[in-house]
Amino acid sequence: MSKSKVGKTVESLGDYLREQRVSAQLSLRQLAEQTGVSNPYLSQIERGLRRPSAEVLQQLAKALRISAEQLYVQAGIVSPDASTARSVELAILGDPELDERHKQSLLDVYQAFRSASAAPTVPVLEDPPAAVVTTDQGHQPTEGEAHG
Repeated sequence: MSKSKVGKTVESLGDYLREQRVSAQLSLRQLAEQTGVSNPYLSQIERGLRRPSAEVLQQLAKALRISAEQLYVQAGIVSPDASTARSVELAILGDPELDERHKQSLLDVYQAFRSASAAPTVPVLEDPPAAVVTTDQGHQPTEGEAHG
């Protein structure tokens, strides 16, 4: 993902979170208290300066009473299409045994494989026919003669 697209995603996420917070009639300080995330960090997320982890997004979703999945889509962590892909991504994000770095690595690998499989494939050619070996007399040797 290009830097400008990442920046734009984070910015739009911040705008989205701000809208949700205002709709929920919560101050930034109240949201910080409910999520256990610091007030300055939340402010940076809303201003598009920081990209929150999946765990922080989950805490925000719970406090704002909105879908964590929708926040993942807004943050660019989960694809907005392909329900199978989304369920795999959500399973990775929801695994309590994985830390944030491992989750991001798995998502990157998964998305790379999906992109590669979506690319046009080159047809695989059949093996060419085996060469026929002939002798001076023009007869075809038996298998023993050809390998012997």
